[in-house]
Amino acid sequence: MFRAQVPSRGAHGSEVAPMDCDTNIVGHFYDKYDTKNPIERKLTAGFLQAVSKLYEKVGPQTVLEVGCGEGILADYLLGKEPGVLMMHACDVSLDSVRPGLDDSISFGQASIYQLPYTDNSFELVLCCEVLEHLTLPPIGLYELCRVASRAVIVSTPWEPVWRLLNMVRGKYLQELGNTPGHIQHFTRRGLLRLIEGQLNILHVERPLPWTVVLAEPR
Repeated sequence: MFRAQVPSRGAHGSEVAPMDCDTNIVGHFYDKYDTKNPIERKLTAGFLQAVSKLYEKVGPQTVLEVGCGEGILADYLLGKEPGVLMMHACDVSLDSVRPGLDDSISFGQASIYQLPYTDNSFELVLCCEVLEHLTLPPIGLYELCRVASRAVIVSTPWEPVWRLLNMVRGKYLQELGNTPGHIQHFTRRGLLRLIEGQLNILHVERPLPWTVVLAEPR
């Protein structure tokens, strides 16, 4: 794999203005990938399997992950598709990115509301556990669709099951199980309705307690 030059212009080739992250709600950080809890490890493995299944269906050469957090998912997926030529990951802050990831991954700071990339510049755009943090999910989804040439993979927690499971494990009881930073609460049908407004849904995976959707731009 080689490190490709990441496109850095906005919609329709226009220059990108300074980004405004005020409506990106950064939530509580929980490292699900390194949890020692065996039940949580099993759930996380199911999530990774679901995302990998949809990722391999696309078989992309160029990939953008929006809301990359630690960078673990981008690093994991690189091992699933040897044909990837460019893996770029972005977030409103890169403070959580782990050291020691595959050095072919490039990182950039960006808001989902104003992605600094040209239209159709990545074959696959990946956005996992981000939309629930947004005050304006349709605008974030529009940007994902704009920069994707072939496919978009989106995942969110499955509500209200997510909150119920938090309460079962004794977490966030005063908030009735709501994870700090989650301001949208997508049922499975609610997430599909949002996505159907802008993309064609191709496949849905339902690993407990998430919904993972593969869709294509219209």
